Amino acid sequence: MRHLKSLNKYFYQYRGRFLLGILFVTISNIFGIVPAQVVRNALDLVALDIDTYKMLNGFQLQDSFYITLTFGIAFFIFLILLMAIMKGIFMFFMRQTIIVMSRHIEYEQKNEIFKHYQRLSISFYNRQNTGDLMNRISEDVARVRMYAGPAIMYTINMTVLFILVSYAMFHVNARLSWYVLTPMPILILVIYYVHDIINKKSELVQEQLSTLSTFVQEAFSGIRILKSFVREKQSITHFNEQAETYKKLNMDLVRTNALFFPLLLILIGVSTLMTIYIGGKEVIAGNITLGNIAEFVIYVNMLTWPVASLGWVVTLVQRAAASQERINEFLHTSPDVVSSLSEPFIINGSIEFRNVSCIYPHSNTVALQNVSFKVEAGKSLAIIGRTGSGKTTVVNLLLRLMDPGTGEILIDGKNLKQINLDDFRQQTGCVPQEVFLFSDTIANNISFGLTQDQNGSASEKLKDAAKNAAVYENIMEFPQDFETMVGERGITLSGGQKQRISIARAIIKEPKILIFDDCLSAVDTKTEEEILGNLRMIMKRRTTIITSHRVSSVKSADEIIVLAEGKVVERGNHSSLIERGGVYAGIYWKQLLEEEKV
Repeated sequence: MRHLKSLNKYFYQYRGRFLLGILFVTISNIFGIVPAQVVRNALDLVALDIDTYKMLNGFQLQDSFYITLTFGIAFFIFLILLMAIMKGIFMFFMRQTIIVMSRHIEYEQKNEIFKHYQRLSISFYNRQNTGDLMNRISEDVARVRMYAGPAIMYTINMTVLFILVSYAMFHVNARLSWYVLTPMPILILVIYYVHDIINKKSELVQEQLSTLSTFVQEAFSGIRILKSFVREKQSITHFNEQAETYKKLNMDLVRTNALFFPLLLILIGVSTLMTIYIGGKEVIAGNITLGNIAEFVIYVNMLTWPVASLGWVVTLVQRAAASQERINEFLHTSPDVVSSLSEPFIINGSIEFRNVSCIYPHSNTVALQNVSFKVEAGKSLAIIGRTGSGKTTVVNLLLRLMDPGTGEILIDGKNLKQINLDDFRQQTGCVPQEVFLFSDTIANNISFGLTQDQNGSASEKLKDAAKNAAVYENIMEFPQDFETMVGERGITLSGGQKQRISIARAIIKEPKILIFDDCLSAVDTKTEEEILGNLRMIMKRRTTIITSHRVSSVKSADEIIVLAEGKVVERGNHSSLIERGGVYAGIYWKQLLEEEKV
């Protein structure tokens, strides 16, 4: 239960609903107990009046007495119906307080988790599985809600009912009460044991369902690969195997459930038989009436189902505790990159790396070693190198998606760690190497980075951004132009179209710093020239960082640095580097020959 203590803040927040729920549970149970006492009085009255009715045989008063007896029975029936209605009303109020409270807690917790997800650093997401992140905010929160709602409601209901029923039973006859309550602990143990078995088998079913769902999702996502390699039959066979395993686990669970309910009914029947047997002996001894036996039978049935639900409640609590432990694990994770400054910061555009080194902690990979460079405001710097040379690491450090191990990154002479991070990123436009588009319209994808103040003029900026990114003509060819819906992760667009829309998204916000992280790799040389030509006017007014493995993308930059294994091995402009005949020149001539062959 220690993991569930973190929910106490929510119970305190909704304490009004919680206390009202307890009150409504108590009142509904009182209205549930009263009918048993009405039945007792009705049976005792009927038994007494039957004898009186027989004694009046042959007298005219017998007919009047019969009518009075009939009205008396009708009155008892009316009372029982009234009590049932009142119990139902207060049960409705009970659910409207406790269950609704659990829904509010679910809402608050999901918001808390999602808000915390937004604060966590990129390194956290590099270590985690997306499916696991989704499960913690969906499945785990749903299990915690079952504890905050049904589990607590049934526990309170059982506790209050057990106290009220026990008091009523012992008030009538202590000896019969002990006999009636004796099977209850056995019933609780049996139910708990069987529920434990059911719970374990249910977990196996859920795990297999998760495996089956994952397989189907991958099959749909990778349908192009499946068809390209003619693997449809193997995929169907694998699916049938997984489905067969799922069916067998489900059948095993069904058999256990089929045995559970008859066993439960047998134990209930034993309690009822003991009530009638011991109660009959007490009636013969003159200690109780026939109505008391009926009353006790009703009490036994009232206790049975709440007690039977105890095993289910314990299972809910166990699941919730395990889920809350997983949730707490994430909530207690602190972001690696923290920005506690709220002072506004206006960027001029100067960037400087001073002896920056970076090692990825979880793989111990050395990404950068003592890298230093400076870019004046409004100037452009290109970084070229092979895959794994450290180009993207420079971009991640500049955007402060991660912090360097040693060294400093200065923006306008101020340490990046001492700058309001939201302000800095808002004035920075980045086109990442791996393009991500949302399942939304093209217009909304391009204007994604605009603030609410900028959205007013978004329609005018859309066309200019699309034209500068050389994607305007492609967009206008779509049936709904800018309102065309983009498929999941941009699947309905070509790789080049996605990259150009990503470029438009970066430049529409008119940032002070522009970063292009190898973003032109999916476009042909002609389109690349068109995009770079359009961007030159924009780049003149902004500090620009371009990373690429293609010389054609970087040759126009004011300065070029060559990275190899995380180190700066050359620097200069295009002409000076070609004249030097070093690494850069080698890359240039090699790519030039490849283009000539094509």
